[in-house]
This record gives sequence, C-alpha cells and structure tokens, in this order.
Amino acid sequence: MDEFTVGLLVTAGLLAAVFLGVRVYVAASIAGLLGLVALRLAGGEAFEDAWRIGGGIVGTIPHGKSVNYVLSVLPMFILIGFIAYHAGLTHDLFNAARAWVGWVPGGLAVASVFATAGFAAVSGASTATAAVFSRVAIPHMLESGYDRRLAAGVVAAGGTLASLIPPSAILVIYAIIVEESVGTLILAGFLPGIVSALIYAALIIGQCAINPKLGPAMPSPPLGEKLGTLPGTIPIFAVVAIIFSAMAAGWATPTEAGALGAFVVLVIALFRGMKWHSLQDALMETAKLTVMIFALIWGVLIFVRFLGFAGLPEAFANWIISLPYPPTVIMVMILLGYAVLGMFMDAIGMLLLTLPVVYPAVIALGYDPIWFGIIVVKMCEVCLITPPVGLNCYVVAAVRPDIPLGDVFRGIFPFFLADAATVGLFLAFPEIVLWLPNYVNS
Repeated sequence: MDEFTVGLLVTAGLLAAVFLGVRVYVAASIAGLLGLVALRLAGGEAFEDAWRIGGGIVGTIPHGKSVNYVLSVLPMFILIGFIAYHAGLTHDLFNAARAWVGWVPGGLAVASVFATAGFAAVSGASTATAAVFSRVAIPHMLESGYDRRLAAGVVAAGGTLASLIPPSAILVIYAIIVEESVGTLILAGFLPGIVSALIYAALIIGQCAINPKLGPAMPSPPLGEKLGTLPGTIPIFAVVAIIFSAMAAGWATPTEAGALGAFVVLVIALFRGMKWHSLQDALMETAKLTVMIFALIWGVLIFVRFLGFAGLPEAFANWIISLPYPPTVIMVMILLGYAVLGMFMDAIGMLLLTLPVVYPAVIALGYDPIWFGIIVVKMCEVCLITPPVGLNCYVVAAVRPDIPLGDVFRGIFPFFLADAATVGLFLAFPEIVLWLPNYVNS
C-alpha cells in the first residue's frame, strides 16, 4: 500500500470518528499516530520500529508547538473578554446601544448586534459572547414584546462576530497553522467585522419595518440621557484603541498588546469594584478555554504531521489546479464544502483539520492568504449557527431554557442568509478585507 492510499484511509477514518461524536483532538491525535505508524509499516519497517518512530514523532509535538511564542496571544485575548464580562462592562455597552439606536424598527435587536460587536472587540470567544448577551439582551427584548425567535437569533448571530472582529482566537489559530502574520490578520478582520455587523443591523431593520410585531421600536430618550450612557463604554473603546494602536504603530507584538489590554481591563475592573471571586471565575474560565484550544492544536498538528509525510496537501493542491474551472468557481466550491462541514463540526476543529490540505491549493490558485483567512473565518462564523452543531445556538438555548432550541435555529435562518451575502460581498470586493492592513503596512 502506497503512502497516498494510507493517507486517504486514515483521513476517512478520522472524519468518520468525528461524525460519530469523538472529540476532534482525540480523533486527530489517534489518527495521526496510527497514520505515522502505518506509513512506517508500508515503508518496510518492523512493527516495533514503526511504533517507536511514530510514537517519537508524536511525543515531540505538544512541547515543540506549545513553546511557540505566537500561541501566548490566545490566553491574553481570551482573558480580556472574561474580565470585561465579570466587571459588568457588557451591561454598560448594551445600555448605550439601546439608548442610541433603540428608536429604529427592531431597535433593541440592533442594539444587541452593536453591543455584541463592541464586546467582540475585547473578547476572542464567540460562545462567551453569546452566553453573556443571552443574559444581558434577551430579557430586555422579551419584556419589550419582541419575538423570541428574533431575540434568540440576534444573540446567537451577534456572538459570531467575536470570530472576526479582533482580537479573535480563530484568526490567531489560522495565522499559526499557515504561518502568516498575526498582527496583519487582526488588522484585516476589523473592517469585515464591522461590515458584518452593519449587514445584520440592516437585516433586522428591514424585517421589523415589514413586520413591526417582530420587534417594535422604542421611544427615543432625551439627548442628555443618551450622552450619559457614553462614559460606561469608554473602557471598551480604550482597550480596543490600545491594542490596535500598539500593533499598528509597531510598539508591541500582538501578545504584548494583548497583555497590555488585559492589564488595562483588569485595572478598570478593580476600580469598578470587581470582587476576588469574580476575578477567580474570569481566570478559571480563561484557563479552561485556553486548555481546550491548546488540546485541539496539539491533536490536529499530530495529524498534520502525518498528512505531510503522506503527501496529501501537495496532491490536493495539484488536483485543484488541474480542474478546468475558473479560480472563482473553485473558491465557491471550497466555501460550500466548508458550509457543509460546518453542519457537523465545531469551527476551530474544522479549521485545524482542513487548512493543511486546502490552504496550499488556495495559494496555488493565486488568492491572497490574508484575504482567504478572513473568508474562511467568516465561514467559521456560519458554522457556529448552522444546525445540527451550531454551537452558539446551543449556548443560547442553555442559558435561556424558556426558548426551545428549535426556535433558536428558526430565528437564526435570516442571519445565515445575511452571512452568505456577506461572503459574496467579500468575494466580489476583496479590497474590503485588504484595505486596512495594506494601508497600515504601506
């Protein structure tokens, strides 16, 4: 049996295990180990030698990849979001958005989108954003007579903005896998994230203008009351300004900027009276999420090492290039593949499993790696709201047991269409993605 056939069989086994419910990091690490051993056996090695060599390769990966300095940015970005939540900054953000845009059709839902976008700018975790605003925004919408499907769908969709608006854990993972600049990708995600939020807002206003029962407009408060809500948003915008200015001006690496942002949020939280137990909760939740992401990275990189030995990425790239279709058509087919995979896999796992094979083919087609990173992370956003494994939808249903999961998925459908339109917009106008990093780096 040749190396390519071994690669195909092991990859098929991995996908089958994932679809059967085995956790991605477990399935990927076992498949990678067995694949490396199978390659040695196919090459004529004795059974004991094959296991010794394969196990030796696998044993070096967790430590070798954990000491990568770039990975240290992940806990920093995640910590910012959890401290901001436990310090109560999210309530101030929602109250300000409600005061300024609550008067438009579906105003509270629009406020939820803008508030989640603001929180996404200090949080790298989509599920955390969805959980936070399920507690903060949904009660206000339901009390004001909003349709519960719309209320749940807005929060689940708004939570996905944390995948794209920097700082984003998924953007960092993409940068690590494909060895691109973390700072450039973070800059590139800012404008597409804002565009996504505006498209969500336009969708809500359009829906509620046609059917006001979905989300009635609220009375507009006096200007003085509106202005009074702004001081509470200063900490969020201050952290965003610090992170972006430090990276754009070259004063700090992404990790240093993230550490500085976490320090600033912590100081603000302490001045606001943050209790010790709240800080403990923020640190523990950060540690749990970081460990989960690191476990995924370790497991999938073991599998990636096997793929490299089997020659699958190069073979796939050559096959993609040989297809008799324009690059745009091939790209659409790749994105449709991501949409299907996203129905059965979580976003980070899908990204880690597919990029080692897909990325070389995309680059061979002549696409910009930064642009593709934003596009593929946008597809990860879609995966967070598509059944049956739309993780954000499960989070909303878990936090709000009074809203059935079926209603959450029904409420998310218009936002799925909005995401499809957004991806099409980025495909047609790649300069939306590339303008900011090109401007900063010029």
